[in-house]
Amino acid sequence: MEGLNKLENAVLTKLLAGEHPILATLRLQAEAAHLVTREYSGNGFFCTFAVPTGPPPVASNSTFRIGDVDAKVKGLKHGAGFVLFVKNGYLDMLEGYSYEEPWPAKLDEFALNYQHEPRIVDSLLGK
Repeated sequence: MEGLNKLENAVLTKLLAGEHPILATLRLQAEAAHLVTREYSGNGFFCTFAVPTGPPPVASNSTFRIGDVDAKVKGLKHGAGFVLFVKNGYLDMLEGYSYEEPWPAKLDEFALNYQHEPRIVDSLLGK
């Protein structure tokens, strides 16, 4: 996606990985989307997206969240978590947050992992 930094891009890629048709549709949206705003909260960030006309919405224009990716991050003792918001069938926002620690000014070293292996994608998508 245009405009994302290294961490945001890696998180989005990991959140949307998998063979489920909804994830495939969201990947198509991510390829066409761009970053509208990035806001820092002190303990994390919010990235808001715009998806142009073209990529289809997910079935039934669903609103849901995917939040099963965590990160070990240099500078954050307890790591970070992430939530991807889908609104009315389209990618809407990515939130990154720390666990009551200030978000690092520079974040170059991180390792992403799923909260549970194997992923239970249907439960993530509210199925």
